[in-house]
Amino acid sequence: MRLDFEKTYILENKRVKLLPLELEHIDVLKEVAKEQQIWTYFLGRSDGSQDFTHYINDAVDARKQKKEYPFTVFDKKTESFAGCTRFFDYQQDLNTIRLGYTWYGKEFRGTGLNKNCKYLMFQFAFEHLGVERVGLGAHAENKISLAAMESVGCKREGVVRNLFPSIHGKGRADAVLLGILKQEWKSGIEKNLRLRL
Repeated sequence: MRLDFEKTYILENKRVKLLPLELEHIDVLKEVAKEQQIWTYFLGRSDGSQDFTHYINDAVDARKQKKEYPFTVFDKKTESFAGCTRFFDYQQDLNTIRLGYTWYGKEFRGTGLNKNCKYLMFQFAFEHLGVERVGLGAHAENKISLAAMESVGCKREGVVRNLFPSIHGKGRADAVLLGILKQEWKSGIEKNLRLRL
């Protein structure tokens, strides 16, 4: 089954609900997005303040252009909006997709929320869309994000050298590529991650 950018997908379990990102979510996410630390490794228009509206607009427009499918993350435990994530770079012919642009407010990090989100997204990608691989990536200096991806079963696959400007303003930095394959999901990652939710 292919990804239908016009369809409303809601991914949900007992802990979290992922809803298609809409312009109406700007107000409920604005307070969380003010944390400057969130945007340290992000490229593009956002700093959590005046550019945040542009960030949401760009994400919503990308869905209209059938390039990306962004979600807002609702934490059922605290009954509050926690951040955003999205699918992108969907290649129907190659049967692959990427997952990224993920951010959460600091009070949601380390709470198990991310594992629940990733589980739902991997489950949707592998079991509903039937893709062969889900790709992820991060700035090489973003150790916390890389550790989080590996903790949900992602395997390091390589490095794209000098892809990003250094966050320190001097030189360049690498990107680390990670991924999960359908057979890896079916042969153990799904069960291991589900048991940890």
